[in-house]
Amino acid sequence: MGQEIRGREFSAEDLARFRRRLAQETGSLRETFAAGRSSSAGPFIGLELEIWLIDHNFFPAPHNQLFLERLADPCVVAELSQFNIEINAPVERLEGPGFHRMHKHLSETMRRCAANAHDDIDTVIAIGTLPTLRQQDLSLEAMTPSHRYQALNREAMRLRGGMPLNVDIDCALPGGHPFLACFKHVMLEAAATSFQLHLQVPPDLISRTYNASLMLTGPLVAIGANSPFLFGQPLWRETRIPIFEQSLQQPHGPQRVTLGTKYAGTDITELFEENLRDYPVLLPVEPQDPVRCYSCLRLHNGTIWRWIRPIVGFDPDGTPHIRIEQRVLPAGPTVRDMMANAALYFGAVHVLARELDNAEAMLPFASMRENFYEAARFGLDAEIHWLNGTGKRSIRGVLSEILPLAAEGLAAQGMDDDLIDHYLHIISSRLACGRNGADWQLAHFDRYGDLHKLTAAYVENQRTGRPVHEWAL
Repeated sequence: MGQEIRGREFSAEDLARFRRRLAQETGSLRETFAAGRSSSAGPFIGLELEIWLIDHNFFPAPHNQLFLERLADPCVVAELSQFNIEINAPVERLEGPGFHRMHKHLSETMRRCAANAHDDIDTVIAIGTLPTLRQQDLSLEAMTPSHRYQALNREAMRLRGGMPLNVDIDCALPGGHPFLACFKHVMLEAAATSFQLHLQVPPDLISRTYNASLMLTGPLVAIGANSPFLFGQPLWRETRIPIFEQSLQQPHGPQRVTLGTKYAGTDITELFEENLRDYPVLLPVEPQDPVRCYSCLRLHNGTIWRWIRPIVGFDPDGTPHIRIEQRVLPAGPTVRDMMANAALYFGAVHVLARELDNAEAMLPFASMRENFYEAARFGLDAEIHWLNGTGKRSIRGVLSEILPLAAEGLAAQGMDDDLIDHYLHIISSRLACGRNGADWQLAHFDRYGDLHKLTAAYVENQRTGRPVHEWAL
């Protein structure tokens, strides 16, 4: 999704040529899936983790180019800002020890990233939004030198007619104040780092899995919240949600960071038709390959950041597939915490997808959407609607019901029993003590009132590998 492009301004001819090719590719994808020529493989899982580079004062360290040159690992790449990088894990199956291998790869890569730090960088930290981030850190000078990012910024602001981004985030936490600011670029996006999960399932399950993923957004955000501060100010339990949405907001039409407007129908490719119909092209780069490579469709889709995003990819033999990218979880607090969140999602979505005869009847889209923002605001203190219910319930109670579903789903996909017990025990323990990453950060700040001390303690706890419910204050 982060492919580089040639550095030049785009012309009206570029745009017209790209849209013609995009229409061809969208039609081809629909035909391919309708004819049953897409991959029937799965389930396969993958992940991406965005992390921060920080200096010895716990401020962002904008040196990812030198860092990546030293590390020389193709699984670790640049992100929008020079103080962020992204770790990618090889594709695995859930069955047997596959999930453990993914955990081991992520832990080892994080360890090598920390060891790779030199004079320009003190260490790495996996956290949704860095508590010590300052507004002046988000300058265009801090953007990773990339034609793609420069073009995205230029074209996103062009669509706004040059109008600045007016950010307005209300405060959902006691004693706080709303955050108001104005940006003339998209660099606010760099304040929000994610733990993104990928799931490939056979075509007959893709729409149901997409809808089940939407239903799980609220519970996942509540259990995994880890972004309570922006520029030192407490706002939401998962402030990353409004940060990302408002960093790319458009004055008209559908928003580019979105839950969408409805559940998916039986044909998941309708979402790519929606991309073609409703979203202006940001990067009209001339394709150099055949229509069946879907290069324009994939590039355009990469500039529409649905919280649950369908992605076109290819199996090793070149057969196309559509997989789901679950984007609602923040980075951190530890690899063990993140893998527990992943296990909860991969297990629960497997069961829910197979029980979804009518998603709208089980949990209306409007209620699902309300759940998502309530969970982002209040975390484990939220009250939400749930399946076939008539009123709101404690999200902790809902998560307690989701846990056995997750265990059932992981077992059905062949995960080893000891791994299921290990990861879901972390979730149940987090629920029992009522502490996710956001709660720990807020409690630490409430006790000490020092964001640098908070970040230092967070780094030390993260290095131990102990899950956040075991962290002392």
